[in-house]
Amino acid sequence: MPTNLIHEQSNPTSENTTQSLEFEFGLFILNLRNGIWLAGIPSWLFGITDRSLAAFADGYISALEVFQLFTASFFFLSWLYLRPEQDVNSNAGSLCPIQDSKFDLKKRHMISQEYILPFPYLCQIYHLLNLKHLETIHKFSLNNLRVININSFQPTEIGGKIQFQTILESPVNALRIWRQPIVEVDLILHTPYTVELSIPVYNGKRITVMFYALPLTQREHYLFIEIYSDLEWPKPIMQILLHFAACLTLFEDLPYLRNLGEKNLERLFNINFASNHQTMLLFKRFVELYGSHTKAPKLISNS
Repeated sequence: MPTNLIHEQSNPTSENTTQSLEFEFGLFILNLRNGIWLAGIPSWLFGITDRSLAAFADGYISALEVFQLFTASFFFLSWLYLRPEQDVNSNAGSLCPIQDSKFDLKKRHMISQEYILPFPYLCQIYHLLNLKHLETIHKFSLNNLRVININSFQPTEIGGKIQFQTILESPVNALRIWRQPIVEVDLILHTPYTVELSIPVYNGKRITVMFYALPLTQREHYLFIEIYSDLEWPKPIMQILLHFAACLTLFEDLPYLRNLGEKNLERLFNINFASNHQTMLLFKRFVELYGSHTKAPKLISNS
């Protein structure tokens, strides 16, 4: 997310810059080690093959040739055993815990998308925090997915977290590629500008979508979307699918956001009129913290 969009954010300190350089250097060393190890495999195989052909060329194997083949094979097996660990925590011994988490975050990052939309920022917030919109606005893309239960709601100082169950009723729902028919989804309001949607997939893997909605003017807002996943699928295929899914859901949003922008948003965000329905708990928490009777989120400065 561009730092110049939020006037409260300060420039990176020299300490953060140093950590970033150390992280990049650690990542370079890690990639270099893996590259050298991979390049060594065909080299050892070529050496063993060459020695084997030379040994059998005359139909007689001497003790020296046996020893050479044994030595080459031993070092080849040792080379395979010395494969660099793929887990960053095992690899980057020179990286501090903060750098470990940065590496893991970078590895899980799939796609980023950004838009400037001609609708009030509050329209986007209302849409993101209303669970019923998964069933209505995204009825086509989610193939009639339903919210069947609210498991928990935890308010925080500046936001809150709601956990809810969704079900894929259709046996041909394309989302079955990603997840089980019934899963518990997390929706988190981190700040007045940041919403996280975390969806479990298979074997403890997840897809996490981060939405950053920033008010630019009274009539437009900036939307930044980042998607992360630890699914062990080929990354290029994942990126194509996720880009398509994000574009499709945004396309579904546009008519609704346009209609919502024509309504009385002050009334919608008034605590006295906020819905008490379970699917609106997180939105009501936003209204309690940032609605008309409290301090509303400020417009983002471009300076």
